[in-house]
Amino acid sequence: MIIAVDFDNTIAITDFPRIFSPRPGVIEALHKLRQQGHYIIVWTCRCDNDLLNAINFMKENDIEFDRINDNHPDNVRTYGGNSRKINADIYIDDKNLGGFEGWYHVMETLITQ
Repeated sequence: MIIAVDFDNTIAITDFPRIFSPRPGVIEALHKLRQQGHYIIVWTCRCDNDLLNAINFMKENDIEFDRINDNHPDNVRTYGGNSRKINADIYIDDKNLGGFEGWYHVMETLITQ
């Protein structure tokens, strides 16, 4: 599956542009999802230095991902371009209708034993 994950207040606890800490469970969840073969795209409105700060934060905290604001290469080939809208099977975002229940809930829902 392709999973698009928002950065601010989903991967990290933030008060834009400040980044404080990883959300509880995010490091373990993204690691396990990638181990199971899922493709993780970080999906964020950050740009320029704010985006670079987010990338550095994820690298410094061993937060795994495959791409940032960029579609899976297979989708680019299939649809003949790289749309700004990220094509994913699942979107994880703190702004979901009903809210974000956290990374432990994501693990219970998506990670197979």
